[in-house]
Amino acid sequence: MMYIILIIVVVLAIIYISIYNGLQRAKVNTEESWSQIDVQLKRRNDLIPNLLETVKGYAKHEQETFSKVVELRNQLTSGSNSRQETIDVSNQLTDSLKSVFALAEAYPDLKANQNFLSLQEELANTENKIAYSRQLYNSTVRVYNQKLLVFPSNIIAGIHHFTKMEFLAIPEAEKEVPKVKF
Repeated sequence: MMYIILIIVVVLAIIYISIYNGLQRAKVNTEESWSQIDVQLKRRNDLIPNLLETVKGYAKHEQETFSKVVELRNQLTSGSNSRQETIDVSNQLTDSLKSVFALAEAYPDLKANQNFLSLQEELANTENKIAYSRQLYNSTVRVYNQKLLVFPSNIIAGIHHFTKMEFLAIPEAEKEVPKVKF
């Protein structure tokens, strides 16, 4: 009888430890996926000054566009934003960068500048990596949050005060269907 109780206690301890470790792994994966977003945002922020310097020589009267890009970049690098605020500012910066790239259409010499073209390609690649990192983050948050809700891990999560993480949301303005006119 004593052996049966001992075996039950050991099995329950193993299950408890396994579930707790699964919760910790899910939490660490979520934090790691957020850091990937940070890495890609930093990469983009490092490319922006080079892009602006290249474009400035061709488009001196576009100072307002440049100022907005610099202001948004500085907001991102301040580090005082919440995750959602960081993503919102990042989305605004992406829109501002589209304006900078649109300038190339007005300046054929700029459009042909190899430095500008390579910076444009690097930023496009970085934007793709940011999008992928956002998807990865939301996927890891989904897995983590599921563990907080399902039995029996929800009991262990409650005991150890694990808290739900928020998904990255898309601003309402970006959800609108674009109007295409010919």
